[in-house]
Amino acid sequence: MRKLLMVLLLGACAARGDFTMAPAGLSGGVPETIFVGTTRMKDGEVYAFGRSGEPAFLRYDIAIPPDREPGKVNWPPKSRKPDGKRDFLTLDQRSFGSADEFSAALRAAMKLRGQKDAVVYVHGFNNTMAEGVYRVAQMHHDLEVPGVAVHYAWPSRGSALGYVYDRDSVLFGRSGFVTLLDEVEDAEARDIIIIAHSMGAFLTMEGLRQMVLKDGPHALDHIKGVVLIAPDLDLDVFRAQARDIGKLPQPFVIFGSSRDRILNISATLSGTGDRLGNINSVEKIADLNVIYLDTAAYTTGAGHLNLGENPALLKLFGGLVGIADAFTADARARVGLLPGLVLTVRNATEIVLKPVGAIAEGQ
Repeated sequence: MRKLLMVLLLGACAARGDFTMAPAGLSGGVPETIFVGTTRMKDGEVYAFGRSGEPAFLRYDIAIPPDREPGKVNWPPKSRKPDGKRDFLTLDQRSFGSADEFSAALRAAMKLRGQKDAVVYVHGFNNTMAEGVYRVAQMHHDLEVPGVAVHYAWPSRGSALGYVYDRDSVLFGRSGFVTLLDEVEDAEARDIIIIAHSMGAFLTMEGLRQMVLKDGPHALDHIKGVVLIAPDLDLDVFRAQARDIGKLPQPFVIFGSSRDRILNISATLSGTGDRLGNINSVEKIADLNVIYLDTAAYTTGAGHLNLGENPALLKLFGGLVGIADAFTADARARVGLLPGLVLTVRNATEIVLKPVGAIAEGQ
């Protein structure tokens, strides 16, 4: 337990990012527009960790610098002036006066891009508002995800010691998530893809479950795919949520890793051996129609965001994560696109990803 506390305390002492406005006339970055729905309470000019019963709707334009390693979010240091070629910067920020204004702006953005697809990102444990928005901008850019980026910012404490607060905030924030999905649908999005990380997977499953229990299975007709990245979600709870949902949106893709140090800590704190994101066998979810991709061979750092942070995985899935096109019902016929060992157990498919070099060496 002492070792676990030391890991958490070290995380709590790490430098945190914040929004930095790009100085007038500064250029160099590629803009990414992120539409945001949030149930964070506004504290002055900042959306902090307090919980708001009324969702707010915003838009951020974030500049992605060209001089950086894929998977990295470069926060501008306080020791020098912002550099558009090296730093993530905020170009513009807008608050919408109503949900209708938000939907109208999202509709216009989809029309401008010539696409009627929206990708809704849900952040995980221990995130500030800025960290969630900048990470979404980075992933949307690096993975070359088609469609307009939408982000649900639920009220995370933004502290490594705030695990219980965040878990409670997930339950508080699920209705706000459903409201955001309703507004995305009202914007006439044809297809909605959901990408959720860590504890955000718990929130996503709770939101989908709530929609089905309230309005029936057709409530998910516009959800054309779900991607859970390192889901911090109890295995039994996930199975119960899936049972209540009935037919899971397809494709339903899970990126996990047995080397995920954060999930291993979470499992210890929870008194369980498994979280959905660190299972060692797809047998445990074999009755569900899911695709489980084991990214342990691509572990970066703590291994909790391999898909978003590892340059090799970004290259492998960049462009391919037009999720609906890459993982359709014929996924088992397409797995040749992905290097690794493919196992099918009843309805579930497990793909143990390996670097090309390791395959050539027979590892």
